[in-house]
Amino acid sequence: MKKVTKHVLFFSLLAIAACKQEEKEEKPLTSGILTEYMDTSVKPGDNFTQYVNGTWVKNTPIPDDKASYGVGYIVYEESEDNVKKIIEESASGDFAQGSDEQKVGDLYESYMNLEKRNSLGAAPLKAELEKIDAIASYDDLATYFGYANKVSINVPLGLFVYQDFKDPTIYTIYTWQSGLGLPDRDYYLKEDDRSKEIRAKYLEHMAKMFDLGGVANGEAAAKTVMGLETKLAEKQMEKEKTRDLVSLYNMFPVDTLKNIMPSFNWTAFLAEAGMEKQEKLGVLMLDYSKALDKIITETDLATWKTYLKWSAIDANASILNEAMDQQNWEFYSKELRGTKEQRPLWRRAVSAVNGTMGEVVGKVYVKKHFPPEAKERMEALVQNLLKAYEVSINELDWMSDETKKEALDKLSKFTPKIGYPDKWKEYDFEIKPEDLFGNISRSRMYEYNRELAKLGQPIDKDEWGMTPQTVNAYYNPTLNEIVFPAAILQPPFFDLNADDAVNYGAIGAVIGHEIGHGFDDSGSTFDGDGAMRNWWTDADKEEFKKRTGALVEQYNSYEVLPDLNINGEFTLGENIGDLGGLSIALKAYNMSLDGAEGPVMDGFTGEQRVFIGYAQAWRNKARDESIRVQINTDPHSPADFRVNGIVRNVPEFYTAFNIQEGDSLYLAPEKRVKIW
Repeated sequence: MKKVTKHVLFFSLLAIAACKQEEKEEKPLTSGILTEYMDTSVKPGDNFTQYVNGTWVKNTPIPDDKASYGVGYIVYEESEDNVKKIIEESASGDFAQGSDEQKVGDLYESYMNLEKRNSLGAAPLKAELEKIDAIASYDDLATYFGYANKVSINVPLGLFVYQDFKDPTIYTIYTWQSGLGLPDRDYYLKEDDRSKEIRAKYLEHMAKMFDLGGVANGEAAAKTVMGLETKLAEKQMEKEKTRDLVSLYNMFPVDTLKNIMPSFNWTAFLAEAGMEKQEKLGVLMLDYSKALDKIITETDLATWKTYLKWSAIDANASILNEAMDQQNWEFYSKELRGTKEQRPLWRRAVSAVNGTMGEVVGKVYVKKHFPPEAKERMEALVQNLLKAYEVSINELDWMSDETKKEALDKLSKFTPKIGYPDKWKEYDFEIKPEDLFGNISRSRMYEYNRELAKLGQPIDKDEWGMTPQTVNAYYNPTLNEIVFPAAILQPPFFDLNADDAVNYGAIGAVIGHEIGHGFDDSGSTFDGDGAMRNWWTDADKEEFKKRTGALVEQYNSYEVLPDLNINGEFTLGENIGDLGGLSIALKAYNMSLDGAEGPVMDGFTGEQRVFIGYAQAWRNKARDESIRVQINTDPHSPADFRVNGIVRNVPEFYTAFNIQEGDSLYLAPEKRVKIW
C-alpha cells in the first residue's frame, strides 16, 4: 500500500560515524574537508559545488550499472556489503524451518537461483492471467481492482491505509490515482522529441514483454495498453498539485461513493480489498476519480483484460526468468535512465531481501554496525538543531507572535527516531528456496494484511517506514516525527574525529532539512499533534506564500540541460527543507561556539567549513537521461542545485567567501529568500 505523505530525503544522503567518544579524544581533530576533491581554480561565488567537488567530478566516471553516482551511493553499497555478509551467514547455516535465519537465507537463495527461475519461465504468471481472463462483467472488473491492490498489481485506483489527516488518532483508507506504466502522466502527453521517443520505446518494450509472458499478438496488445494508459494520464492530477494535501483531503461516507463513481461497484471493490466494514474513505484525487468512472464504462472488457495482463507482467518481471528481468531493465533502467549494465545479481538479491524482510536483517545490522555511542551523539545533535530552530523562529521579523506561538508548539512536539525501532516487525509467511515468485507473492499479501489490520486499532507510534540499513531519512507529518535510520549514521557524513563545522554542514543540514519539512508548504498545514489544521494568521500565510513563491521562481529559472529546467513548484518542499536545513545548521554551529571564535583549519574558517561540509554531502554526478527522469518524477532538485541554489540565499555565504556582485551566484540582498 502506497504511503504518500512522508517527506523523504533523496537517495544521495551520506551518513554518520559510530566511533567511541574516547577515541575522538585520543585523536587530533581533522578539518573533515576532502581537499583532494576540490577545484580551487573555480571561484566559490561562481559555482560552489564545483569549487568543493570539481576534481572528484572530473576524475570519477559513473559506473556502468548506475544512472547517477555520488557519496550516497557509495555509502549505500557499503551498507549492502554489510547486509550481504549477514544474509550469507543465514544462507550457509542449517537453521530450523520457519526461523528468521532460514527465511532470510532461502529468500536470498531463491533470488540467486537463476537456473530454477529460467526453468519456470513465465509459468508462475499463469494463474494471474487466468484470473484476468475470467473477468466477465464490470462488477468483476471492480472486484479485480480490489484484488490487484492486495498483490501489488498496478490498477487505475490505488488504496492505502494511513492516519486521518484531520484526526490522526485513527487510521483510515485513501484512494490514489495510479495505473500508468511510464513514470508520470507527462510522458504520455508531452510532444517533445524525447517524449515521443520514449513512447515508441515503451511500445516496443511492452510488445516484447507480452511475448515473453506468453500473451499473443504483443504489438497489438501494446498499442491497446498505450491507448488506455493515455486516457488515464489525461485525467490524472498534475504532480505539482498532488503536494496540496489540504485540497486533496476529501473524506466521504462509503455509502455516498456512488455519487462520485455511479457506475463503479464500490461494494465489490472494497469487499475484495478486505475493507467492506469501513464507514468512510478519503478520495484524494476527486476529479480524476469522477473521470475514471466514465473511462471504465467506455472501455470494453477485452481492452481492460489486455491492460491488466500488462500490469501483472510488469509488476512481476524482475522476479520471473532472466529474459523478462533483462528486458525490464532494458527499458526502465537503460532506456529511461541511461545505465549501461545491470547491477550484479547479488546486489539485486540483497535489495529483494531488504525489501521483503528488512527488519529481520536490520536487527542484526544494528548489533554489528550501530553502537550506542552513535545513537547518543545523534540525539544530542538533533536537540541542538531543534534549539537553533527555536531561536530562529523567535527572531523571524515577518511572522506575528500568534503564529510564532503555534510554530514553537509544533517544534516542541517533534519526535526524533534514531537508528532503529523499539519494536521489531515479524514476517510470518513461508519462504521456500526454489520459489521466488511465491515468496514475493506471499510477502506482498502479508504486508497488505499488516496494513489492513491497523484499521480500528490505536496508532502505532513505534512503527518505522524505513529499515535500519536504509541510507535515507524522512519526516512524517501526522506523527510529527523525524526519522534517521542507522545506515545513514556512518562516515563520511559525520565523523567524530572531525571538527564540528563540517559535521554541522553535513549531518546537521540533514537534521535541519527533516525538521524543515514540518514547516514547508505541505508540512506546515499540520499542527504539532499531527492534525491538518490552519494555525496561521491570514497575513502570515500570505507572507509565507510570497517568500516560498520567490523560491519557486528561482528554481524555475535553473537550467539543468539545454532544454530542461527545474520545476520550482514541484520541488518547493524539498528546496524549503534544504534552505532551512543549511541555515539552521549554520546557526546551530555558531551557537555551539558559545561566543568563541571557530578555529581555522586547512586554511578555512569555521563558517567556511560548514558550507564546504554541506557541499561535500551532495557530491554527485548523473547521466542526462537520469536527470530527465528526476525532473519529471522526483520532488528533489538535482544535487548541484541543492548546493548552488541554496547557498546563494544565505547571507553568511557572502561574507564567508567574499562573494561580490558580478559573481555567478550573487543575488542582491532583496532577492535572497529567507523563510525559517
